[in-house]
Amino acid sequence: MNGGQAIVQALLDEGVETVFGYPGGAVLPLYDVLYDSELKHILVRHEQCAAHAADGYARASGKVGVCMATSGPGATNLVTGIATAYMDSSPIIAIAGQVATQLIGNDAFQEVDMLGITMPITKHSFRPNNPNDIPRIIKSSFKIARTGRPGPVVIDLPKDIQEAKLDEYINKPFKLPGYKPTLKGHPLQIKKAVDAIINAKKPVILAGGGVIISGASKELKRLAKTIKAPVTTTLLGKGSFPEDHPYSLGMLGMHGRKVANLTVNECDCLIAIGCRFSDRTTGNIAEFAPNAKIIHIDIDPAEIGKNIEVDIPIVGDAKKVLQDILKILEKKEDINSEKKEWIEKTIEFRNKCMPRISFDKEIPLKPQQAIKEIMETIDDDTIVTTDVGQNQMWMAHFYTSKKPRKFISSGGLGTMGFGFPAAMGAKMALPEEDVVAVCGDGGFLMVSQDLATLKEYDIPITICIMDNRHLGMVAQWQRLFYDERMSHTYLGEVPDFVKLAEAYNIDAERVEKPGEVKEALKSAINSGGPTIIDIVIDPMEILPMVPPGRGLTEIVGEYKVETKAIKKGKVEGE
Repeated sequence: MNGGQAIVQALLDEGVETVFGYPGGAVLPLYDVLYDSELKHILVRHEQCAAHAADGYARASGKVGVCMATSGPGATNLVTGIATAYMDSSPIIAIAGQVATQLIGNDAFQEVDMLGITMPITKHSFRPNNPNDIPRIIKSSFKIARTGRPGPVVIDLPKDIQEAKLDEYINKPFKLPGYKPTLKGHPLQIKKAVDAIINAKKPVILAGGGVIISGASKELKRLAKTIKAPVTTTLLGKGSFPEDHPYSLGMLGMHGRKVANLTVNECDCLIAIGCRFSDRTTGNIAEFAPNAKIIHIDIDPAEIGKNIEVDIPIVGDAKKVLQDILKILEKKEDINSEKKEWIEKTIEFRNKCMPRISFDKEIPLKPQQAIKEIMETIDDDTIVTTDVGQNQMWMAHFYTSKKPRKFISSGGLGTMGFGFPAAMGAKMALPEEDVVAVCGDGGFLMVSQDLATLKEYDIPITICIMDNRHLGMVAQWQRLFYDERMSHTYLGEVPDFVKLAEAYNIDAERVEKPGEVKEALKSAINSGGPTIIDIVIDPMEILPMVPPGRGLTEIVGEYKVETKAIKKGKVEGE
């Protein structure tokens, strides 16, 4: 067995079925093994798409995604996707070719220091200098990527090590001294948290992506019901708590729901679970939850106290910590006499300021109406990915997500071009599920070459392009904060997305009026093949937002609320 064969065998031993990649000189020995391997290799048309597809695969399935590329520019093209996965705690393994060991450091053809470049954006990196280490490196990489706070691992793979023969195939992880993620919360801290929750009159739960990663959605719902607390989420926490539940406030933050921002501002106890208090969530930290005692539960101790000073820190896995909290709380009696009034008032306030989503008579087509029609067409198990910008925030704000791992978006890095390749990865991970990518025209054009991948592998996803011919979010900021000086945010009239799709032999349809999105999407999903829907929307529509550096209550560009009566949710939230 040579090094290339050892890599493939070690990946198979980890249960890997699909990898996304792009070959080149420094990985030819590995790709020669892939020629008759059981692994399904998806040839993307740009390495960045390989990393995003592996990321989408991981987020949809909870498994580790795998991507690979050659050395030099192939490796550096993976970097944006690696950084995206790192910021959002997504477990991927990025295998990058490297020049032969004797050439490293000599500025050889297509040589870059991949370990140095990716050091700040990975959990760990490996470079084997002995082919016998390859199986152990693969095993250790998967362990590091998926345990504790998940994240990307890079394997820098010299060409000569891929060709060298192994003496023996030992598939056991290395000892990893110092790597011992804390899973169980400290009992004393849990008791303090329980006491604070019991004494609170206005508790609010803030759920982040860590709730989804740990599989703690059931425990989250039990906690909300037990303590009569409304639930708001971060962008990556969207779907951790069903957003059609009467206790749901929707997303918090710069582009969050008004009810979420104002309720957090009023609460006296904030229970933050698996979130990192990013600036997009908190706004001005000096004004964030000013009246609240803050409980912060997170598996990564580095996140606690990093951005927000907390009163009760608990390091541990969200699911395990919530289970321990619930064991105590569910034995308590009459802890909700004052909280019941709080939840009733919160639900009433929520129902009064629901954003208007129905614009079924207005042309140009409003993005809210397009999202409404998307929701009316797909089911709760449909996986929705988004790109970054206005399209993303419209979806985060107006789209009702009911289950974890069904809403996939780039959060921390805000990577344009993420939505389409992530959708390909999600579909490869869960082929039985419908997958819809909602993209902006700007972000889609960054990765549109991978329509070739979509067609060649016949990956049946639907791409909904929110087409306003602008870099929408940047244009929104220019309108609101830069005196409408629209500097280089107009994209022009090309391409024609329908004709572009036809060039790739992919079905496409342009829609411009209310009602057309629903019919086009229904037809696309039923077709069983890849489809593009070019949704021409109002370029002047903006989303309410909190200006940078301001508190969460200082919302500009407020929307109209729904005028029709909204049924009041039951207090028990069943």
